[in-house]
Amino acid sequence: MSKIKFAIIGAGWRTDFFMRIAQALPERFVVTGVLVRNAEKRAAFAARWGVPVTDSLDGLLATPVTPAFAVVSVPWEAAPGLLFACTERGLPVLCETPPAPDLAGLLSIMPLVENDAKIQVAEQYPFQPLIAARLAVVASGRMGSVSQAQVSMAHGYHGFNVMRQLLGVGIGTVTLHARNFVSPLLQGPSRLGPPKAEVVENDEQTIAQLDFHTGQLGILDFTGAQYRSAIRAHRMLVRGERGEMDQHEVRWLADFATPLSAPLRRMDAGQGGNLEGYYHKGYTLGAEWLYRNPFEPARLHDDEIAIAECLVRMATYVDGGPSFMGLREASHDHYLYLLMLESAKSGERVKTERQPWM
Repeated sequence: MSKIKFAIIGAGWRTDFFMRIAQALPERFVVTGVLVRNAEKRAAFAARWGVPVTDSLDGLLATPVTPAFAVVSVPWEAAPGLLFACTERGLPVLCETPPAPDLAGLLSIMPLVENDAKIQVAEQYPFQPLIAARLAVVASGRMGSVSQAQVSMAHGYHGFNVMRQLLGVGIGTVTLHARNFVSPLLQGPSRLGPPKAEVVENDEQTIAQLDFHTGQLGILDFTGAQYRSAIRAHRMLVRGERGEMDQHEVRWLADFATPLSAPLRRMDAGQGGNLEGYYHKGYTLGAEWLYRNPFEPARLHDDEIAIAECLVRMATYVDGGPSFMGLREASHDHYLYLLMLESAKSGERVKTERQPWM
């Protein structure tokens, strides 16, 4: 297996995920170089990670090892310009979500779609182990045709992407109605670590109902605290004509008179006397493996496993393989997010308008 060689543009919080993955799996991934504009950040990044660091795109392409693609991990408003700059140099791009900040930005990158630019978007949530296992349950047909998905595990465009995949709907007309609800919440950890004191702050919850043109229903219910809070759990409910999946429990009918049920069970090495080392192995449903971690025995958490999967799929795409999350799909998910914000602010129902990516 040849190593996947990629460069990174940006040195923010998300860039560290890609660096940790490459560090944990040096036999599979190589970071050829990192572009950091700020001189102080550039020096600190080079000292921390020991990789070539440059201040220009041309410098990124002049590193000793040529990257197969670049990961663009920058603020939303900076992404569109870099997508064009990389494309002009013939450098494929794996862009962080979303690919543009607003509708005008999304429309501005449509020429890249029309010209079949080699760009994919790192929408990693469907590749997180538990969500991948849930998608496998849907794909198995146990629940029959899925009519409803209630998603409470990621904000906005991430949640909408998972919702669309659970329902099996593509890019089409949606009517959306959203509202916000504010309630007090004892604050938990942040990106900087555990809380230092007991602090109660208002937390905003967004609830959105999506009526798809296919007649299916989607519900997004999320608060920002859910990413890290120990008391705001992630939830998911998927309903089909022959069964449903509620959190970790799957219930279905083998025939009209034979109900069955089984839990989604997480399998990790290194517990209860197991001496294989500590890493995630996969998910089972009864005797069936729904998902196996392709990166074991590396010690990666679930989001890192998902991002590593994006890197593998990007390398396959660059070599002529299939698209896994193109600009069309990613633009639509972010468009739905923008409509959700509009509806929550106005209190009115909104409907998608015909866009170039549709």
